[in-house]
Amino acid sequence: RLTRTSLLVPVRSKKRHAIPPSVNAKHLTEEEHKLKARAAGIVIPYEPPERPIHLACTGSTAGIFDPYVPPEGEARLSSLSKEGLKQRAEQLKQRAVSQLMIRKIKNYVPNFNTKTFPEKAQEIFIEAHNCLANFNKLKLHSLVTERSYPEMVRGNRYNTIRWSFVESLEPPRVVQVRCSDMVNKGNLYGQVTVFMHTRQTLAIYDRFGRLMYGGEQVPKDVLEYIVFERHLVNPYGSWRIHGKIVPAWAPPKDPIIKTVMLPGPTLDPSQEFDE
Repeated sequence: RLTRTSLLVPVRSKKRHAIPPSVNAKHLTEEEHKLKARAAGIVIPYEPPERPIHLACTGSTAGIFDPYVPPEGEARLSSLSKEGLKQRAEQLKQRAVSQLMIRKIKNYVPNFNTKTFPEKAQEIFIEAHNCLANFNKLKLHSLVTERSYPEMVRGNRYNTIRWSFVESLEPPRVVQVRCSDMVNKGNLYGQVTVFMHTRQTLAIYDRFGRLMYGGEQVPKDVLEYIVFERHLVNPYGSWRIHGKIVPAWAPPKDPIIKTVMLPGPTLDPSQEFDE
């Protein structure tokens, strides 16, 4: 007896939301997996792109690591007194910490030397102030950090600066070396505090050409503690001016003479001003 053959039609009863991986899927990269999933119709959630952050220097929150506290006038007290013994012990402690930090800096900067660095630091200091007086902002960015740049150029937009380096009264020297990390453990920054005792001339004129501060013919003896910083893990990094330490015993600066407009008498439209 002949009967009609039954026709079987496969019906998909359950919809699959994920396609099982193929045999060779383990050899594909993550990007190839995403491209294959998009071709299959699977919607991949949006992943915002990661933006790299470059920290060329320590910001205002970190600032200067362990600021150096200079003794008054760089004077050394007698070792027989109690204050002298305390000062001597503190100096030995700070010197030991600086030696450890010098070793850490030499791991990234092999040619770093505390004997030759002060001369290089003084050259950076002179060149940076010459760029500030000549308004060479492009070169100034390579000599000072992003933290020190706004402090140096603030308020100088309409002023004229005349600065010159006369001589060095004492040879510059390194008084403190510090090294610390930021954000993560391997992101290291080195800071070197240099003592400078120099003779300089500074004159600041306002936009009308009137003298506000100092004088071009009046040299002054200046004692400064300049902090230089470098991003150690960056092979192309360089030492730049990061800040200045002002001692508590330093004399106050001379006041700045500002030009102001004196109010004149109130006149009627029919009157004229008579000097």
